[in-house]
Amino acid sequence: MEDVEAFADALQRVRRHAGLSYRQLADRAHYSHPHLIRATNGKQLPTWEVTAAFLTGCGVPADLMPVWRRRWEQASRDPRDIVGLLENAESLQELGAAVAALARPRSLRALAQLTGIPRATLQAWFQGSRLAGPDRLDLLVRAVGATPAERTAVARTVERLSSGPRVSSGRLKAAPAA
Repeated sequence: MEDVEAFADALQRVRRHAGLSYRQLADRAHYSHPHLIRATNGKQLPTWEVTAAFLTGCGVPADLMPVWRRRWEQASRDPRDIVGLLENAESLQELGAAVAALARPRSLRALAQLTGIPRATLQAWFQGSRLAGPDRLDLLVRAVGATPAERTAVARTVERLSSGPRVSSGRLKAAPAA
């Protein structure tokens, strides 16, 4: 949450530096002023589209947009939360949810283009219906810019879940009858 609040504060500073009211910015950014106010309230991260329109409306040069995009991506996930999710994952579904959070905000299409891994495979990993091989999962994790702590947590979780009784050949086994 701190990253989202810091990002919102940075957007506020850009708007103030541009000397624009929210209504003036709304005219330039083509979003309603209440929408732009919500983008800077620090409660929820705005979409990249809203962020880009906000920054463009404030006159931020196009060559700085990649810097802002990286900052937005960083604000969209808290590595401590993802490491915690991974350390506590007890199922393929929980592993998939943590890896999906790590890959945010990228779409399946963008991830497939980035890694060469088919979208259907990525989706199966994120849904927890298939366990990724360690090498392919590491490719994905590296491609999304995971920290060393995140990469280590992913590898440990895959190893732990792979050796468990519910996984065989990368697929879930049926739970034993009680």
